[in-house]
Amino acid sequence: MLFDVNGLCKRFGRIAALTDVSFQVHAGEVLGLIGPNGAGKSTLFECLGGVLPSDSGAMHSGGRLVGTHERPSLLFYVPDGIAPWPAQSVRWALDFTIGFFGGRPALRDEVIDQLDLRQLLRQPIGTLSKGQRKRALLAIGLLTPQPALLIDEPFEGLDLRQAREIAAALRAHAARGRTLFLSIHQIGDAARFCDRFVLLSGGRVCGEGTVRELAALAEMRDGSRTYEDLEEVFLALT
Repeated sequence: MLFDVNGLCKRFGRIAALTDVSFQVHAGEVLGLIGPNGAGKSTLFECLGGVLPSDSGAMHSGGRLVGTHERPSLLFYVPDGIAPWPAQSVRWALDFTIGFFGGRPALRDEVIDQLDLRQLLRQPIGTLSKGQRKRALLAIGLLTPQPALLIDEPFEGLDLRQAREIAAALRAHAARGRTLFLSIHQIGDAARFCDRFVLLSGGRVCGEGTVRELAALAEMRDGSRTYEDLEEVFLALT
């Protein structure tokens, strides 16, 4: 296990965005955080990534408490819908990532080709389309050195062909031991790509495990039928 989260809570005034959220992240897996819009997925990633302070809860790795100031050495968070350094080129952003974060220069050309960025290297990030910007953000994440990469909506803004190519690239990096924790609201995308899942609804974890493990949990609650499809499992558990 790479790390576990226990009892994470976050409120915005009277609104409980996250309530007693607990789960495990295994080394080298592709873990999907799935749930509808408003479930708390982005808030959870922002708390884990240090963008937002949580109200309570803890993270442990190897049996040791991981404080907020230690998390940047363990995980890197790639938000959705941002345009970092908008006046700078894609090339500059990738080189800055390698230099500032102590990234992976040996992967630079490979990542550029995997994400089809070579024709965009001179373009300012602020001029990119939504899909182009998403690919640039994913490249930044893949070039960072942290063992775990948290990506909010990795397939948002991509067409079918691009999404499949991105999925293959991410899977290749996971096969080398990189842990990927992906927030995905399209359950079909998550089912095709992820090894395990954390189901989030209304700010609470409703289940954690493989499709088979989650199906077994759903069948325990409803002994009248069997479950195989992740969408049906999610509906049954939430």
